[in-house]
Amino acid sequence: MVAERLVELIEIKASHLATEVAQDLMTNERTTGFRTVKRSDLEERLFQLLHHLGDWISDRRSENVRVEFADWGRRRFNQGIPISQIVFAIIILKQHLRRYIREHGLVEASFPRVNGDYVLPMHLHSLQDLNAQVGRFFDEALYYLTQGYEAVTAK
Repeated sequence: MVAERLVELIEIKASHLATEVAQDLMTNERTTGFRTVKRSDLEERLFQLLHHLGDWISDRRSENVRVEFADWGRRRFNQGIPISQIVFAIIILKQHLRRYIREHGLVEASFPRVNGDYVLPMHLHSLQDLNAQVGRFFDEALYYLTQGYEAVTAK
């Protein structure tokens, strides 16, 4: 299926994508707080997320997702990053992923190997489904991230 192959491609290209997203976070005027974060730490955190994307989106409500993103929220609070900038950082990451899906998914679907009853709309549906899964995952992750952030502020 195109979506599965695309997730594998994202996981393989995780280092490159993490570098792009980190650069965007470090230079975007809406995420100036991330300039205080050590770039190598930020890239490693992004790499881990992207490199295991398939696991994350297939089980977005797992305890691991809650723990991981609550930790992100606590870390960012302790680094003095405002919650609005953290939310925008998630938006940036989601935009990068959606752009990658859009740019690479249709190329794969446009030049398929001949597989019996292949129909382009089936691949397009698969890409739309992946895009929806990514969106739902990040919505859930954002919720846990803000919970972690709020837990520190309540102390």
